[in-house]
Amino acid sequence: MTAVPLHRAAAALLCVAACPALAQPHAEDPNSTAALARAVQNPVANMSSLPFQNNTNLDAGPRKHTQNILNIQPVVPFSLNSDWNLITRTILPVMSQPGMMPGQGTSFGLGATQFTAFLSPARPTDGLIWGAGPIIQVPTTTDQALGSNIWGAGPSAVALTMRGPWVIGALVNNVWSFGGARHNSYNTFTTQPFINYNFPHSPGTYLSSSPIITSNWMARSGQQWTVPVGLALGQVFRVSGQAVNAQLGAYYNVVRPDDAASWQIRFQVSFLFPR
Repeated sequence: MTAVPLHRAAAALLCVAACPALAQPHAEDPNSTAALARAVQNPVANMSSLPFQNNTNLDAGPRKHTQNILNIQPVVPFSLNSDWNLITRTILPVMSQPGMMPGQGTSFGLGATQFTAFLSPARPTDGLIWGAGPIIQVPTTTDQALGSNIWGAGPSAVALTMRGPWVIGALVNNVWSFGGARHNSYNTFTTQPFINYNFPHSPGTYLSSSPIITSNWMARSGQQWTVPVGLALGQVFRVSGQAVNAQLGAYYNVVRPDDAASWQIRFQVSFLFPR
């Protein structure tokens, strides 16, 4: 073994002591645009946010008119202890529903509210991030044309992984109605797979595909499923210090009931409140 001269060894030790960035990997700033972009792609991130998601559905209904749904979706996390978080997600839809028959006007008001509480580990398990809990549907509908006016509930779960610039996962739930008249009852399934690519050389910019796939189990055969495909482009930025996530995308329903929309234009603005 070749001996290292004393003056060279001392110089190396001084460099390590004076340059900690060289001695250990640099930790990513959780408030950076790149870190925030990955956080907004995680449904159970320990971060408060207030998203406004507008969905414009084209050629909806038998008369092929435009339906518009603005989802107000506050996310509020709670730290239960050092190991577990509780992530609450609420979806309150503000709807503009075109008439389904000649002579029917457009209905405007609130749809049914969905509230989900995910119990989620504070740290990933072998690279897997997950959460599970109940989903409750609250009959906040202001017009019978905007949805059912009876309560519902069911299970909900989410799982995802973050590998390099990729964030890949899926959210799934099923809601059954209970009580009320049978003509207002429902049994609906929703899954939202998501694949996000974060551009390494453009922090905060990402490409996303997150179609909302649904099934109405009570519909007749051939009229149950809605399956969209599409892409969205997103960007995290700051306005006067306030972190904002904006996203614009388009989805085409390759499988849909006869009266469902053919295209959906989705625009979302989220206000982020990192801890």
